[in-house]
Amino acid sequence: MGIEEKINADVKASMLAKDSKRLEAVRALKSVILLLKTSPEGLTEDSAMKAIQKEYKKRKETAEIYIQQNRQDLADDEIAQAKVMEEYLPKQLSEDEIRAEVKKAIDQTGASSAADMGKVMGAVNKVIAGRADGKLVSQIVKEMLG
Repeated sequence: MGIEEKINADVKASMLAKDSKRLEAVRALKSVILLLKTSPEGLTEDSAMKAIQKEYKKRKETAEIYIQQNRQDLADDEIAQAKVMEEYLPKQLSEDEIRAEVKKAIDQTGASSAADMGKVMGAVNKVIAGRADGKLVSQIVKEMLG
């Protein structure tokens, strides 16, 4: 079952279960998938994962903003939607797994200083694409090169 079929099935299941929070999140994903289908590059599993990851990240960042503004009620809604979206993403790597991949990339590229960060990031992102937060990867690369 492709991602589009899975999302459509989950929309129906959420409607039948009268789960409005989950339905809202799944409908947002369905909207993104429909936009991808009509875009020039079209819908692929890879483009769908990137779009879902982007929506997930948006929800997390919005929740952080709401928390800073002492609006926990709104933050909780965003966090709940992010948790639903997380189900559609590949399993995220742990910090130790990211460090291992960064070490491999440093060894492969022969990087020795912070000036080589671009090379290392390029190599790491090819391997862990979509399975780790870019900010965390960047932070680890800086730490290991610095």
